[in-house]
Amino acid sequence: MGRSSKDKRDIYYRLAKEEGWRARSAFKLLQLDEEYHLFQGVSRAVDLCAAPGSWSQVLSRKLKGDGAKNSDVKIVAVDLQAMAPLPGVIQIQGDITKVSTAQEIIRHFEGQPADLVVCDGAPDVTGLHDIDEYIQAQLLLAALNITTHVLKKGGTFVAKIFRGKDVTLLYSQLRIFFPDVTCAKPRSSRNSSIEAFAVCRNYCPPEGYVPNMSNPLLDHCYDVDFNQLEGPNRVIVPFLACGDLSAYDSDRTYPLQLDPEKQYSYVPPTQPPIHPPYEEACFLKKHNLLSKEPTPQPQQPAAPGDPPQQQEDGALLPPCEDELVNALEELSAGPGGRG
Repeated sequence: MGRSSKDKRDIYYRLAKEEGWRARSAFKLLQLDEEYHLFQGVSRAVDLCAAPGSWSQVLSRKLKGDGAKNSDVKIVAVDLQAMAPLPGVIQIQGDITKVSTAQEIIRHFEGQPADLVVCDGAPDVTGLHDIDEYIQAQLLLAALNITTHVLKKGGTFVAKIFRGKDVTLLYSQLRIFFPDVTCAKPRSSRNSSIEAFAVCRNYCPPEGYVPNMSNPLLDHCYDVDFNQLEGPNRVIVPFLACGDLSAYDSDRTYPLQLDPEKQYSYVPPTQPPIHPPYEEACFLKKHNLLSKEPTPQPQQPAAPGDPPQQQEDGALLPPCEDELVNALEELSAGPGGRG
C-alpha cells in the first residue's frame, strides 16, 4: 500500500496536510463555526485535550489572524501529552480533573474567565461500543467540570460525544448549566462514526452553584421519567448536520487529481507525533529486537543408538538482555521530536 493511498481514501486528511493543519479534525471545528459562529466576540479561549493541536491551530488562525489588532486575544491549550509549540498559543501540560489546572488557566487570563471552551478529546476506542460511549461520556463530563471553573456566564462550550443510548442523560446534565444544547455532526465527520459534538451556549449555572471537581459523573441518578416520556412530551435531543452538499464527503474516495490544472504531489504530515505510545515497539521491530519464539521443527524419529537432536544454529531466539538494554537507552537518548 503506497503512501498516497490514504490521500485517496480520506479527502480531509489530504486537505489538512495541504493547508498545514496538524489533523483532519480541524475541519470539524471550522464547520461547526460556520453553523454556530462560535468565534464571534471571543478574546479568551481554552482548548482541552488539545494534542496534537489542530483545534488550537484553528483558534489561533481565526481569533488572532495575522494582524496586530488581535494582540489581546489569548488561547490556552491543555493536554496530558506533550504538544509541539504553536505560535500564539499558551500550552499547559496538565490534568483537566485537577483544580490546579483550572487555576493555571485563569492565571494566564489574568483573572478573567474564558469566552469559549472546546474539547475534542476521545479515549482510545476498544471497539466495544458500550464501553467506548461510557468512557467518552466520563471524559466529556470531566471537561464540563473544569469548564464550570473557567467559563464566563453566557459563554460557549463545545465537546465531542459518542451518540448512544445515554445521550439523553448527557443532554439532561448539560442542560443544568446551558439552556441551549444541540448535538451537531460536521460534514467532515464520517457517517460510519458515532461521534458528534455537543454545542452548549449561554452558560448559566444554577443559583448558588460552587464549581468543584468532585461532582459525580454519569452516576445514573437522574430523573427516570426524563427518558420515559412518550408522544409530544418526550425529550428529544436536537440534532443538526452541519455543512451542505457542496462540501466534500468524508466517506467517499476521491481521485488524487482533484484540480485538472494542478498536479498532485504527496505532502507529509504537518507535525509528526511526539513520543507516541507505539514508539518503543516500532523501534524494537525496526532493529529486529522483538522477542520471537523458535520456529517449530518437525521431529524425526530417532534410530536406536542415535544421539539426541540439537537445536539448529539458525533458530530464532529472543535478543540477549544487554543488546535490548542498549537499544532502549539509544531510544531514550534520541531527539524529542522523533515519531
